Amino acid sequence: MSSGKTETLAFVFPGQGSQTVGMLGELAADFPVARETFDEASGVLGYDLWQLVQEGPEARLNETDKTQPAMLAAGVAVWKCWNEKGGATPAVMAGHSLGEYTALVCAGALDFPDAVRAVSERGRFMQEAVPPGEGAMAAILGLADDVVRGICEAAAQGEVVAAVNFNSPGQVVIAGAAAAVAASARQGRTRRSPRGWPGRALRPPGARDPAGPAGRLQLPTGPRGLRGAGGGTPEGHLPRSRGPRARRAAADASAGRGG
Repeated sequence: MSSGKTETLAFVFPGQGSQTVGMLGELAADFPVARETFDEASGVLGYDLWQLVQEGPEARLNETDKTQPAMLAAGVAVWKCWNEKGGATPAVMAGHSLGEYTALVCAGALDFPDAVRAVSERGRFMQEAVPPGEGAMAAILGLADDVVRGICEAAAQGEVVAAVNFNSPGQVVIAGAAAAVAASARQGRTRRSPRGWPGRALRPPGARDPAGPAGRLQLPTGPRGLRGAGGGTPEGHLPRSRGPRARRAAADASAGRGG
């Protein structure tokens, strides 16, 4: 594998929802720097982030203030492994929601410890914004954007539910009050998110976003184990593609992944 900048290579880091218990375990066995990255994050957080990621429990890993540092550390760990392996330097780095912070760290614009502190607080603010059980998210597959919007409007019945992420043609994430999301989900083919809070969706218009600016890890091919940090996420997973065949493939790929 040759190093050096590649004008056609871009890294896009994921938001939360891609987390799984046991992710990056295989990668860390081959690349100690992966575990070292988590150990550095643990020193900032005051708890063993690697143990949580490897052993769970899943419910705790899915708590927003735990998920966000975990996904940040996962993305940075993979980036370090990529570099250690001599991977090419991308021309562009970007991220979806939380993934923006990962991209900033990997691009050298933000120190990793500072980013860990920031996303931990970001997650805490988000967790506090809507009490557990009041909000929900779900991905609706195989329907046009306007159809999903119409389903949400019909199902709202005085509650809040809306299309919030347009991940790819045929994959739209909805969020809002739990009952309204459930009613909308019954009308479309869905994949529930492991993230139980609805983020911005439940706040009234004009309310301040406690999380601040937002942005995701569709990982590049490379060292064995990179795939472990992915897995499909309502914060955006599949790239935009064109044509009915590509749209069907995107929806089928998403439906086949665990959330």
